[in-house]
Amino acid sequence: MIIGIDIGSTTTKAVSIEKGKLTRKIKTRASDAVTAATGAFGKIILENGINIRTVERIAITGAGATKIKDDIFGIPTKRVNEIEAIGVGGMFLSGLNNIIITNIGTGTVIIEAGDKGIIHFGGSGVGGGTILGLAKKLLPTAVFGDILELAKTGKLNHVDLLLGDITDTSISFLNGDSTASNFGKMLDSASPPDIALAIINMVYQVIGVLSVFAARAKNTERVIVTGNGSKNMSGRKVLTDISSMYGIEFIYPEYAEYTTAVGAGLSI
Repeated sequence: MIIGIDIGSTTTKAVSIEKGKLTRKIKTRASDAVTAATGAFGKIILENGINIRTVERIAITGAGATKIKDDIFGIPTKRVNEIEAIGVGGMFLSGLNNIIITNIGTGTVIIEAGDKGIIHFGGSGVGGGTILGLAKKLLPTAVFGDILELAKTGKLNHVDLLLGDITDTSISFLNGDSTASNFGKMLDSASPPDIALAIINMVYQVIGVLSVFAARAKNTERVIVTGNGSKNMSGRKVLTDISSMYGIEFIYPEYAEYTTAVGAGLSI
């Protein structure tokens, strides 16, 4: 058995890989990389009744992996490049090859993975961390679940300047409901739900359009979406709208939030 651990800046994930298959998965939070790694390992072992002697190797990746200098609990531990882990995990979970993978975490990484190898295509500092950071200043809560709940009843046209606000005609493939300027209207009456929705809309529009550009550059019509941000249903709706406009399909593999941990475990 191999344990793959993705030590992120906010959340750490661990998975077990047996005979090339994903068998178990957990998430945890901790204040530092060492605590996160050892805690995630202990949690997946104890919660699943795994005999520690059956663990052959541990693969670590993510932002905190460089903080782990030695083997964990005496078990051979290897650091795996995060880009490689996302590529391997994205291909494995999607069952697809020669793909663009958009991994949404605190920021966003876009990767090309396939027969030519795994390449860091680009990315953006815009991601889940952006949503939380803006929420701290603009909303009464910075708890992610609460932000998503607020956004459910928000009205985007109270915050964003839409194309229909400035012209009576469509422009190219854009209609009156398309965003002309994020936060470009901001009515005095805009409510916290309106602002919550506008924050999510802005973040996922940036992510979606960058993903479209990457897909078009590589002559593909599919983008695999992974990372914690792949589970944001309000964000998915934004990506669905972008898919309709640009003709690019966004695919969300099962267990997509564990992609990096899975890829680490499969890489050794």
